[in-house]
Amino acid sequence: MRAVGKVVFGAVLTGLLGIAGYGGYNLYTGVTGGDTTAAHDGPVTADETRRTAREFLDAWADGNDMLAAGLTNDAESAIGALSGYRDDGHVKRVTTTPGAARGTTVPFTVKAEVTFGKARSSWTYESRLTVVRGRTTKKPLVDWRPSVLHPRLGADESLRTDLADNPPVRVLDRDGKELRQGRYPSLDPVLIALRARYGADAGGTARVEVAAVKPDGTSGATLHVVTKGTPGTLRTTLDAGVQKSAEKAVATRDGASVVALEPSTGEILAVANSDQAEFNAALQGQTAPGSTFKIVTAATLLEAGTVSPSRPVPCPRTAAYAQGMTFHNVEGSANPGATFAQDFAASCNTAFVSLAGAVPDGALAQEARTVFGLGLNWRVGVTTFDGEVPGGSGDDKAAAMIGQGAVQMNPLTIASVTATARTGTFKQPVIVPRSVDHREIATSDRSLSPATVSQLKAMMRLTATSGTAARAMSGLTGDIGAKTGSAEIDGQPKTNAWFTAYRNDVAAAAVVTGGGHGGDAAGPVVRAVLEAG
Repeated sequence: MRAVGKVVFGAVLTGLLGIAGYGGYNLYTGVTGGDTTAAHDGPVTADETRRTAREFLDAWADGNDMLAAGLTNDAESAIGALSGYRDDGHVKRVTTTPGAARGTTVPFTVKAEVTFGKARSSWTYESRLTVVRGRTTKKPLVDWRPSVLHPRLGADESLRTDLADNPPVRVLDRDGKELRQGRYPSLDPVLIALRARYGADAGGTARVEVAAVKPDGTSGATLHVVTKGTPGTLRTTLDAGVQKSAEKAVATRDGASVVALEPSTGEILAVANSDQAEFNAALQGQTAPGSTFKIVTAATLLEAGTVSPSRPVPCPRTAAYAQGMTFHNVEGSANPGATFAQDFAASCNTAFVSLAGAVPDGALAQEARTVFGLGLNWRVGVTTFDGEVPGGSGDDKAAAMIGQGAVQMNPLTIASVTATARTGTFKQPVIVPRSVDHREIATSDRSLSPATVSQLKAMMRLTATSGTAARAMSGLTGDIGAKTGSAEIDGQPKTNAWFTAYRNDVAAAAVVTGGGHGGDAAGPVVRAVLEAG
């Protein structure tokens, strides 16, 4: 760390060698002004211990680092560490007080004044040194190691006074209630990420601390806090009440994740995962959404005029397309006389696959991007995966029609799809208001037509009242709509359960890994959130 200090010391030593004119310069004698105390072999005496400790501590306190270093058995390392203590440690004044020696070990007290910008602090701590006999000079010398400067410094460590990584931040919900870590367990990774990203924008001041520095330059243990800093405040779009209900809902099932947001604004109300991990499946997951994606498919078909809710679209037990891949309905049901609205409400895969030929290659991906805003690099406020809908053809396109194949989503993106279906206009989800950092927000190219919105909402209401979502949505009043999904995953014996719904100005989506039918496993999770909202 102290390369400059080493060069200076080496230069002084070289000059002294040149002046002295002999090869065995005695650094101890040189820096102490020619001390003539006789050197000898044998154990260090009590008098030598006291005298050497006192001289070293006095030199350190006086700021005479060269003299102090010369009183050690590793002057080159000591001069770098001592000068670094003052420069990198921002120590302006040092007072040392030796205690009673215990053999050749002398405990002492250090009182230091640390100044970093406008931050000032008095720092008092205990340390110790040991006096040994020099191997070549036979003089009593301080056995040098970083722990002499501070007992918590390890081998090759130094110390540094600097700002901590981030200012302290109080994260608040939309109503000003503090969201504390531990109170909402699955929200903890989000709170940590928000503090890391918005510490500088939250109006707080960073903590100043003296820390050990490892040989690779990274910070180690905190040795002293100069100033604790002033907490800033970051108001989010989260709702503590909805978050509490979401936490309780996902806790009842393994592998459950849910997101709730406002369709009118895109503001996220709650994010919860039953699996307590750094990876946030609700926001970052990438998995097939199954039939919940039929909202996008239906919008594509309705806008193109390919179908209408009342048009007959048979629902056979199986259907094949392109290369002959056979698709089936999860529950094996069939309805030869079904309308498109009934296919949607019953989540009939085969009916949607039969319409794949009427959808141009790439049209589904274009609808997902230009209308629903999927894959537009959302700037939510924390790291998210914003959906992927490849523009495939053949069986890949047929699989995408029912949310399988290469379509990748998570509860955040599906909740956003549902919100767009309700209002007709994509509002990029946010967890931190744009006013905090004035970041650019993703926008779609166009909105759904009023006619398409009306048709989508009617089909989603039918699903919620008499279709596959009816049991989960039973008894909910207001403007409601829903869609279920069961996504088949390779190597997984049971399908992932999906459920998405809206009620008035709250939209939510949930997935339960290996949960089976969406209405049974994920439906109750979404219902609990809608009731709270």
